[in-house]
Amino acid sequence: MTTANRFLVRAGFLLFLFALLTGLAIPVFLNQKMALAAHVTGVVNGLLLVGLGLAWSLLSLTPTQGKLTTGLFLYGAYANWGATCLAAAWGTSRLTPLSGAGHSAEAWQETLVQVIQVTLALAIIAGALLVVYALRSPSSKTSSSTPSP
Repeated sequence: MTTANRFLVRAGFLLFLFALLTGLAIPVFLNQKMALAAHVTGVVNGLLLVGLGLAWSLLSLTPTQGKLTTGLFLYGAYANWGATCLAAAWGTSRLTPLSGAGHSAEAWQETLVQVIQVTLALAIIAGALLVVYALRSPSSKTSSSTPSP
């Protein structure tokens, strides 16, 4: 297992742990329905990172593409959980009308959560496109390593 694989798997399990702790804290959030969404989001994104780490050796990426893919997925996964936790704590609802129904927050809180949600969505989409590209037929310039922070 390379450093990149191990780093992504560890990051995934760490997010999984954060999600489990979020689940235990659901009763203390302002919007408990959104807190449940944060718990589920963290679990799913943690498993996504674990899966990416385990599939890393199948990807045909240059070192730069590997760093970019890792960064996009890390940002997307952790920001998704974090933004949902903030939305649950503050009661934001601008981009989450179903889970946020009946709640509203200060304008700056709504804007901050919205910016994080939009940027994480773009990051996950870009990361997914890179993975789809990297799953093409292997070339002679395949690299499966990326430095760990």
